[in-house]
Amino acid sequence: MHYVRQLAEEIVAREGGYVNDPDDPGGATNFGVTIHTMRRLGLDLNGDGVVDARDVRALTRAQAVDIFIRHYFEGPRIAALPDALQASVFDMYVNAGSNAVRILQRLLVDMGYDIAVDGVIGPQTIRASQAAADSAPGHIADAYGIARRDYYYALADRRPASRKYARRRDGGKGGWIVRAEEFIAPRYHLSLAQHVERTASWG
Repeated sequence: MHYVRQLAEEIVAREGGYVNDPDDPGGATNFGVTIHTMRRLGLDLNGDGVVDARDVRALTRAQAVDIFIRHYFEGPRIAALPDALQASVFDMYVNAGSNAVRILQRLLVDMGYDIAVDGVIGPQTIRASQAAADSAPGHIADAYGIARRDYYYALADRRPASRKYARRRDGGKGGWIVRAEEFIAPRYHLSLAQHVERTASWG
């Protein structure tokens, strides 16, 4: 549990404090916990009968850590995945919900495993991910991180309002890409030139 709590604390530090960006579908967010999550969990912190941005502001760092452990690690059964995948899938689950698992499942399908892409960590996904980790013990985390990075780029391709999360104003790597590459070995990081080429179509 200490290891999981450390991961959750790192995610909270990575997410930062309160923001309410109109371009972010997550809405008001504090320490990575969105207003939608707080409403789903019924976290009316000020007791006024409504979960709104004031409750998001009132959320503490410790509460965010507990939410992530319970609902984004234990709930989705990330502990059932190979150790090499847990940190990145956990971080991505906080960022993208069950899409974190779908990214893994699509990767496993591409590797030849016959599993459903349903966003749920069940017996098929557990067996396939363990087999993939056993067959490529030094590469499965990189493969997932690269797939995750590709997901961010593709999301920004489809949704122009999200491009600022993948590319900075100066053309450098945005927060999404930097975040994905934290879980990828440096030799697989994109160079600035490769990143610029990948995002050139965005104008």
